[in-house]
Amino acid sequence: MIIVMSPNASDADLNAVIARIRDAGLAEHVSRGTERTLVGAIGDERKLSESVFEQMAGVERAIHIVKPYKIVARENHPDGTVVDIRGIKLGGKQIQVIAGPCSVETQAQMHLAAAGVHAAGCKLMRGGAFKPRTSPYAFQGLGVQGLEFFREAAREYDMPIVTELMDVRMLDTFLEHDVDVIQIGARNMQNFDLLKEVGKVNKPVILKRGLSATISELLMAAEYIAAGGNHNIILCERGIRTFETAYRNVLDITAIPVLKKETHLPVVIDPSHAGGKAWMVPALARAAVAAGADGLLVEMHPNPCEAWCDADQALTPEQLSELMVSLRLIAQAVGREL
Repeated sequence: MIIVMSPNASDADLNAVIARIRDAGLAEHVSRGTERTLVGAIGDERKLSESVFEQMAGVERAIHIVKPYKIVARENHPDGTVVDIRGIKLGGKQIQVIAGPCSVETQAQMHLAAAGVHAAGCKLMRGGAFKPRTSPYAFQGLGVQGLEFFREAAREYDMPIVTELMDVRMLDTFLEHDVDVIQIGARNMQNFDLLKEVGKVNKPVILKRGLSATISELLMAAEYIAAGGNHNIILCERGIRTFETAYRNVLDITAIPVLKKETHLPVVIDPSHAGGKAWMVPALARAAVAAGADGLLVEMHPNPCEAWCDADQALTPEQLSELMVSLRLIAQAVGREL
């Protein structure tokens, strides 16, 4: 941390800052300029708070040099992390498309969905047994029965399943049903008690960016999981909220290279929730792969017109297969495999 003293700071002000640094177990380096004096805190600066120093007499501002997230930061882990999902690699050269319906509805629907996901060449399947909905009167998911339908349908094609955990009290149920990848939704990105608990289990976690969360806030949320011991974390950009109303959310493509620079964790994109319309999904998915995404979460329903949830954004099985063909070409162009 660097503490910038104001031009009129006294020696007593400077000594107070130095004493505070030493009390935290760090050393100081004082650099006196013609107008200002800079004090560098040498050591683990995460022990120091900017706000504490900025309230002290004679201090103009305090600036952290080291990032507040240390486990997920690339500076401490130069090589990109590859997450192993039951033998399927996500990250590195390999791009994965995780496809399936927004919500689990019936056993027949899930069998048809699994067949469509497999036929398109996707190796992982998504589906919501528990659904966070804006309206309390909307379909909330089938719950445990949905997990059973999902597992049964995916087992036929030996596909790992990805589904959202909303309540920490259901974590044991997810483990009992052997959910392969736990998804933390955008609304729970800063549910820190939930993050701490999934940090204790040995399961890959997809952490979705909150609707109005900054990159730093997303990475700090991931740090909660990593601090618990679970480093199998996949970050997901799913669109952020802005003033625009022409589409559901704004897909922040810029987040991909920024996250790749800041963290070693793999990054996936959810074009379905970003666009909110099926016709937008292919373009957004292709842009994401071209920009360096490690994977996609794509909604596909056997018959979108009959979907109980988010029908407008679901692809048909045929559309998913067509999308996969174009994505393979883009992946090859950027030196990746799909």
